[in-house]
Amino acid sequence: MCTTDITILTDSRYLAPRKRDSFIRNILHEDGLVRSAFEKRGLKVQRTNWDNPEVDWSDTRYILFRSTWDYVDRYAEFSGWLEQVKNWTSMINPYQVIRWNLDKHYLEDLSKLGINIPPTRFLEKIEPGSLQEIVSESGWKEIILKPVVSGGARHTYRFIPEDVERYEQIYQSLIREESLMIQEFQNQVPTRGEIAFMLFDGKFSHAILKKPKRGDFRVQDDFGGSVHHYEPSSEEVSFAEQVVSTCKILPLYARVDAFWDNQDRLSISELELIEPELWFRFNPEAADRLAEAFIRYSD
Repeated sequence: MCTTDITILTDSRYLAPRKRDSFIRNILHEDGLVRSAFEKRGLKVQRTNWDNPEVDWSDTRYILFRSTWDYVDRYAEFSGWLEQVKNWTSMINPYQVIRWNLDKHYLEDLSKLGINIPPTRFLEKIEPGSLQEIVSESGWKEIILKPVVSGGARHTYRFIPEDVERYEQIYQSLIREESLMIQEFQNQVPTRGEIAFMLFDGKFSHAILKKPKRGDFRVQDDFGGSVHHYEPSSEEVSFAEQVVSTCKILPLYARVDAFWDNQDRLSISELELIEPELWFRFNPEAADRLAEAFIRYSD
């Protein structure tokens, strides 16, 4: 019999950090809100790093992915760990959802189901070609290049076709190791930002607006981006719920990142189903909504 109902997963940097800047304080605060919400409902909770060799994963009913953000740089190790742990405990979100969501080829699946995504081309290792040829074929005036497995804007580059030679060597170096993607740059992101919708059981909970710093296009706080309260329109909420409804397995929690594209239509940039930041500090009651969703899920 399991002695722990749910284990909140982080990475080792955030387990018991001595240095606590605002970023780390936010992680600890939000994980505290989640833990408290579960414990108020009589659940036994622990928190640890996903790669902790001392943990017996078969002794916990569920593992909840929260801030396992080092997996992007340790993808092979993380993948192997997933394959092992799926046999010992249940994952939230479920293993099948995590596997699908690890690789941004999922955007292609969403597009086939009628979800608007920015114009995108996936570049595979088997037939890399030259970046110059690929960009010329696209006909786009401005390009975003990035890996299909990424986070925090890792190896994300923005350039115009006239400057493609500057990125050819970077592209050739990356494509030997991993699949990449190019997208048409979306001009409204620097001015209007990107909306993050949080959903539990497929239903909208709350939203925030992420805006890049002046002169940049990356909304992540690592690059000076800022986060603001946001009250979405009914149209925006419907879009986010439609995105999640297309998933083969309904995720317990989801974050839909969306923006207004070059045709002034709502478009998805990412569907985060593994370890999304959910900004509970902007809406503490949402931690209770997550806990209630878990109760329904686990019954």
